[in-house]
Parts: sequence; C-alpha cells; structure tokens
Amino acid sequence: RRFNRRPAVTLLDVFQAHARRRPRWPLLLFQDEVYTYEDMDRRSNRAARVFSRRLGLRPGQAVAVFLPNEPAYVWTWLALAKLGCLMACLNCNVRARALQHAVAAARAALVLASPGERLPPGRW
Repeated sequence: RRFNRRPAVTLLDVFQAHARRRPRWPLLLFQDEVYTYEDMDRRSNRAARVFSRRLGLRPGQAVAVFLPNEPAYVWTWLALAKLGCLMACLNCNVRARALQHAVAAARAALVLASPGERLPPGRW
C-alpha cells in the first residue's frame, strides 16, 4: 500500500514518523555509541540549518557526499533530504581518476567531505 500512495512515502517520511513516535529508541550503534531517533533528528536539523544558511543550499541542488561510514553520514543524508537536495554518494575508498569521474558525473553544487579527505585536482 505504501508504494501506491500519492505523494509517495519516502525514507525521510518513515524516519520522521519513527522519530515522533519513538524518539528515544536506538537507531544506530557505532562503536560504543548509541544514537537514538531523537539524536539523529536533532543533529540532522542542525546540519540542515548550516547547509542552508552558511552554504546556501536550496531544494533541487545536487550535493556530492564524500564521507566515511560513520554516524555523520546518516545525519548528513537526513539533512540533505530535509532540504530537498539530491545526494550523490561518493565511495570514500575511490581515488584518482575514478573519483574525478564520479564528482564530475554528479554535477554537484557542492562536495561535502570529512576534514582528512582530499579531492584530486581537476575541473568540477
């Protein structure tokens, strides 16, 4: 039934419903840290405000995300979804020409990367 609804139910809709109904339920376990729906909702709201106010992101813009597999990846994805931005997921293990190609193909307005990551030089 969910697939036939108009407008369609998104993963963001499902997340937000769970965050409202069960805010203190665990969503993610990373190393020794437990992140609840409420934690992720709060962190993604904060990230969405920063992305919108400081980076000027607007609905419909594509953003390339070059982050390792960690909780920040999840709240970044949620923040971009809340803003209506498209997310191009870049594999953080890819380097050189493959990474150059992926960034160029994404046609992103912005690349979000963790502090230790460096993109190869090239025309974006």
